[in-house]
Amino acid sequence: MATTSHDVVVLGAGPAGYVCAIRLAQNGRKVTVIDKAEVGGVCLNRGCIPSKALIYAGSIFDKVSHHADELGIEQNGKPLKGLNVNMSRLKTWKDGVVSKLTGGVGQLLKANGCTVISGEANFTGPKTLEVKTSKGVETIQFNACVIATGSRPTALPGFTVDQKKVLDSTGALDQTTVPQSLLCIGGGYIGLELGTFFSKVGTQVTVVEGGPGLLGGVDPDLAKVVQKKLEKRGVKVFLGHGVKSMKDLGAKGVEVTFEPRSGGKSITEKFEKVLVTIGRTPNSENLGLEKAGVKTDSKGFVLVDAQRKTNVPGVYAIGDIAGQPLLAHKGSKEGIVAADAIAGKKVAYDVVAMPAVIFTDPEIAAVGLTEAEAKQKGIQVQVGIFPFGANGRALSVGEPEGFVKMVGDAKTGRLLGVHIVGAEASNLISEAALALEMGAHVEDLALTVHPHPTLPETLMEAAEATLGHAIHIFQKKSGASPQPQARV
Repeated sequence: MATTSHDVVVLGAGPAGYVCAIRLAQNGRKVTVIDKAEVGGVCLNRGCIPSKALIYAGSIFDKVSHHADELGIEQNGKPLKGLNVNMSRLKTWKDGVVSKLTGGVGQLLKANGCTVISGEANFTGPKTLEVKTSKGVETIQFNACVIATGSRPTALPGFTVDQKKVLDSTGALDQTTVPQSLLCIGGGYIGLELGTFFSKVGTQVTVVEGGPGLLGGVDPDLAKVVQKKLEKRGVKVFLGHGVKSMKDLGAKGVEVTFEPRSGGKSITEKFEKVLVTIGRTPNSENLGLEKAGVKTDSKGFVLVDAQRKTNVPGVYAIGDIAGQPLLAHKGSKEGIVAADAIAGKKVAYDVVAMPAVIFTDPEIAAVGLTEAEAKQKGIQVQVGIFPFGANGRALSVGEPEGFVKMVGDAKTGRLLGVHIVGAEASNLISEAALALEMGAHVEDLALTVHPHPTLPETLMEAAEATLGHAIHIFQKKSGASPQPQARV
């Protein structure tokens, strides 16, 4: 067993790990990256990127199949009919997108002088790792180590994921045919994103969610818009229901029984495929964390401080394994913080505005406090809502559903949160995140000139609505809302 010495070791090459490695190299450190799978992690290979590629394709198919006729788009003077999605070819295209990105990450690591080892690592002490590779076992001594091993889909007892009939998100992204029917167990963002895609390409989708509403943690006003659109599309939604059992029917698919959590008659239906998306679990076991003395919480997340240091000197943790929210961009930010901390810079993870995006139809994006959260903190709020249906750009692209909801502090005028459900919400939220991060007031957004006709105008109009005088919707006069004043 060979023993080698390394400066900084990064365990995991996902959006947290590879970003950290590159910043470490930029800071002049010698970096070794260890990952048992591909560079890019779950996000690039089995999550964010492939799912959004499929969602984009599904949206194009849906628009052409169901809306081309009303736009006057025809083929030889006749309506477009009989279109279908070749899932095998779509998978090839999706895999090509993934390959380009992961190849790019590999090149960036190489260009920055990072050494990449393909293998499985576990701690044998606070300063040592044992790494199993195709060439054998190696012992690595390090000065600093960053744990970025990510997370995986949470298993559901009684539902063995075989990636044939019972899928997790990884299996759902690799389908080569369109299932006739699909049960999504879990009404969170992963289940709804993938469920929406399959619904658009012709699958009869059913969603079973144990909670009282879809997308727990999201402002209910936004989630209801998505649910309404799903049901309009033909998706069956069962809220407050738990899955009781599953029976394999061989070539006929699977039979699943679910029932109301409050009691009542159970429901038994047959499905060609079942997608299990009830959450994600940190990849913290089998790392030998106990041998290094690294502490975790009851759910397996590694405990870290503002610099992403663990309780063990020289050992850091970033990304999903360091706790909620489990977002790629959160992990990347943590990677930069940890890398700068290792380099001795005065830095801390002090993010004010962490945006989150859900690629349903319509999209959801949010940053900052919800109305309910602000009220729970005892803040007197002012809330404004501006509908996409009153925006010229939204109407001209056939996307009238949704709205922008803005939350401000009624006493100070400070912006507290922005919540969007509607077209291009994912691209609109960054303006709000910047405003929150800079400590902007609601009037700052209202006073900023937005180009016309564009979707970002909805943010300006929502700010005006929050202040009580939106232009393109009628608001009754109220003395409760402060009037905007330009500040010097």
